Amino acid sequence: MRETILKGLENELSLTEATEITDNLSYILSVIRKHLEMDVAFISEFTDQIRKIEVVDSAERDISLKPGHADPTELTYCRKIVDGELDEIIADTSENPLTKSMPITQELDIGSYLGVPIVLNDGEVYGTFCCFSHTPDTTLSERDLALMKIFADIAARQIDKQLIKSQEENQIKRRVSKVLSNKHIKTVFQPIYHVDEKRVIGYECLSRFLNTPYRTPDIWFEEAQFAGLGEELEIMAITAALDKMNLFPADINFSLNISPEYVINGAVERALDQHIFNKKIILEVTEHAQITDYHAFRKAIQSLRKQGVRLAIDDVGAGYSSLHHILELGADIIKLDISLIRNIDTDTSRKALTAALLAYAKETSCEVLAEGVETEQEFQELVRLGIKKIQGYFISQPLELEEAVNFVCPI
Repeated sequence: MRETILKGLENELSLTEATEITDNLSYILSVIRKHLEMDVAFISEFTDQIRKIEVVDSAERDISLKPGHADPTELTYCRKIVDGELDEIIADTSENPLTKSMPITQELDIGSYLGVPIVLNDGEVYGTFCCFSHTPDTTLSERDLALMKIFADIAARQIDKQLIKSQEENQIKRRVSKVLSNKHIKTVFQPIYHVDEKRVIGYECLSRFLNTPYRTPDIWFEEAQFAGLGEELEIMAITAALDKMNLFPADINFSLNISPEYVINGAVERALDQHIFNKKIILEVTEHAQITDYHAFRKAIQSLRKQGVRLAIDDVGAGYSSLHHILELGADIIKLDISLIRNIDTDTSRKALTAALLAYAKETSCEVLAEGVETEQEFQELVRLGIKKIQGYFISQPLELEEAVNFVCPI
């Protein structure tokens, strides 16, 4: 019976995984309170000799017991129940010698009470799961108490999830904060080769992180976003690249990967600042970057375009989003994704799609760049199709600063 109820309610809660765990706890309290026909149900937490109310469900609109309400634990039923000083069922508080003399009985107008400990996976008592009514209730039974304990178990599992999530969030925030405070980020540069000019005309600036253990850049940026530090990390990455650009010839262009939201809020433009006027800068929007407001993005990018900045759509061919970006943003450059380039010399479908994108680019006066080129056969086929700009390991892997400054393409 116990496991059946647990499974049934937890299955129902699993359908709402996207909601906050607090919402799940509120739902649990509401179910048990209504079933027991009591006035108030709440979950409390014990912290440093304080009993704090975390979640409340009540049949009344105006109630003094609200989330955040705190009392010294020794003045509450909760602590005394956990310590065994009070029974878990109190049918009539006026007949109990301890509860009838406690100020909180009158303050909250408690007539009857049920309370059980919330015990986490590690055995720690988190707090209590409680219900009370303003009137005595002599019908409260051991069966009601057993049901309360089942619901307290479910609440404990939800709270365990919440605590684990909170610990993970704190760990992530500490990791990213360490990178930010120590500036543990550097830029490597992957050459972009021009077929007709037979030289490197630019570099894509890619971030690498100096912390150990090694984590790929996408993980760092995802975690920073998750921890609310996404803008700080991205602007640091942009600034790290900008600081090295003056070491290259003046006619070299540089591609920077950006998040649309930081273009819209002006952070990218503030970071570029004076660098806009003396360098050829290209901003890349990836297939995976969501743009929720194309109008706002176009307006923000227009200001940068007037100052000579160009816009590239990255990962074209990898999915629907990149094609949508092309149609909505009027990009200056289309970067063909590695998934489209791979084995293009032998795959007629890839050839046909690339040819179609080239035709679109010609009609709309934008340039096409093929990235992820790894073999001479792929290179030659792309040249045959008419692509002039090539990036990938066939040209060079991403290079350290000194290697990039002195790089001479072997082709």
